[in-house]
Amino acid sequence: MIRLRWSLWLVVALALAIFVLFFVQLSRPKEEFVRSALIGQPLPAFALEPAAESRPGLSSADLADGQPRLLNVFASWCVPCAAEAPQLAALEQQGAQIVAVAIRDRPEDVAAFLEAFGNPFTRIGADPISEVQLALGSSGVPETFVIDGQGIIRYQHIGDIADRDVPVLLEQLREAGG
Repeated sequence: MIRLRWSLWLVVALALAIFVLFFVQLSRPKEEFVRSALIGQPLPAFALEPAAESRPGLSSADLADGQPRLLNVFASWCVPCAAEAPQLAALEQQGAQIVAVAIRDRPEDVAAFLEAFGNPFTRIGADPISEVQLALGSSGVPETFVIDGQGIIRYQHIGDIADRDVPVLLEQLREAGG
């Protein structure tokens, strides 16, 4: 009888501790900005074949030529990637140079995606096994990086680009330019 009471109190205490832990975690404000360990670091070395016939491939050397750029990690099968296409077009229209890495994609699918949603990219590298994506610290698609003219990662935007993000990315790009 005493052993049963002790066991019951132990279960109640454990359940209460779990409840308190969940409550504390859920009551914390949501972190809107994920701090990347690669900000301020050079891009990892890479050289990617073209992901589509319409644009040349991409290498880390292409991003260290003195010009700041946006590096967009996307995939043709990614719904949020299609949703951010108008914002990428707006960034391009406002003078942003944009290059891309296509993740786990086939050239014909990339071409169809670009035909359907536009092509703001000057170069698109194919990353068939997500090797470059993972080296960049990217965990999903889409993600966009601001790269300065020396090939240093200056900013990372996780998720699709919304209208409100366009001025932020343009400002980050300006800051990366000098």
